[in-house]
Amino acid sequence: MPAFRLERDGMANLAVGVDLGGSHVLATLVDGDGKIVEREGHDIVDHAPDVVIATVEDAINGVLLGAKDNATAGIGVGSPGNIDVATGAVRYSPNFGWHDVPLGERLRERFKLPVFVANDARCATLAEYTHGTGRGTSNFVLLTLGTGIGGGIVAEGTLILGSLGGAGEVGHHQVRATDGFICACGKIGCFEAQASGTGLIRHAIAVAPSFPRSNLVSGKPEKLGSKPIRKAAEAGDRHGLAAWNRYLDDLARGIANIIAFVNPEMIALGGGVASAGDFMLSGLGPRVDELTTMVPRGRTKLVVAALGNDAGAIGAATMARRGGLTTAG
Repeated sequence: MPAFRLERDGMANLAVGVDLGGSHVLATLVDGDGKIVEREGHDIVDHAPDVVIATVEDAINGVLLGAKDNATAGIGVGSPGNIDVATGAVRYSPNFGWHDVPLGERLRERFKLPVFVANDARCATLAEYTHGTGRGTSNFVLLTLGTGIGGGIVAEGTLILGSLGGAGEVGHHQVRATDGFICACGKIGCFEAQASGTGLIRHAIAVAPSFPRSNLVSGKPEKLGSKPIRKAAEAGDRHGLAAWNRYLDDLARGIANIIAFVNPEMIALGGGVASAGDFMLSGLGPRVDELTTMVPRGRTKLVVAALGNDAGAIGAATMARRGGLTTAG
C-alpha cells in the first residue's frame, strides 16, 4: 500500500524497536507512550547478512529478557535502504551492499513474534510525529542531517510510503545541478551532497584556500568531522563561518523546495548537524523565507527534532505495536 494512516491512540503493551545502523544496532523495549524501558546495543563488525542478522538477534534477545512476563506486541526494525514493508525484506541497502535479504522472515523464525521492517528514516518520522515534535500536526516532515540526509513525509495524517516504499528520499533532489558536489548516487548537487554533515565538511574544504592561515581542515581532511566546523562557526572563526553560511544556503534551498512540494506545517531537523539548535535555526529561517514563493512565507515552523538518536528505535517499536506500516493503528 502507498501510505500508512497514523492514529495516535495505539495499544498499551510493550514492543521491541530496533534501529539498524551501518556500524551499530540498538534494540529497545518501548511502552505505549513511546518511552524506552530497556535498551541494548551491539557493534556491527561485518556487513555480511548472516553476521548482521545474528547481531540483531543478540540485541533483541537482550531486551526481551527485560520484558519478563509482560506481553510483547512484536518486533519492529528500522533498516537503511529500500524495504518491502509487506514481507520485511531489504530489497537494496547501499550501506550494507545488500540485495533481497529476507530480514523480517529470519527474525520471525527466530523469535516466533510478528516482525515488521521499514526504512529507518520513515521509522524516525513515525516516532517524531506520534511522540515528538510532530504531535498535534497533520502535515509534517522530518529531515535527518547526518552522513547523508534521510527523511519522511506526513500528509494529512498519512505517512507517505510511495508505490515501492521509497517516498521520503528527499536527499536526492538537486539543489545545485551545475556547480555542486558529486553525490554518492552519481548526480551533481543533490540536497544530501550539499546539506548533510558530509556536505558541511565539503564546504569547509572548498573555501579553505581563502583562509590560508586556518588550521580547520589541516592534516587529513578525510578525518574531519562536521562538529568542529560547526563549533568554529559558533565561535566566530572566519573559515568556519564561511563554510557554515554556504551550508545554510544549500540547506535552505532544499527546505524551500520541500515546502513547495508538500506544504507542511512543520519541518523537524534531526541528526548530528541539527544539534546546533538555535544557532542553526536563526540563520536558516530567514534564508528559507527568502526562497519560499508559492506558499505564504514564515508559516512553516522549523524546529529541532525532540527524540535524538532514539527516534528510529522508538518509531520501529511504534510500527510493531500498530501492526506495520500497511494497516491503520
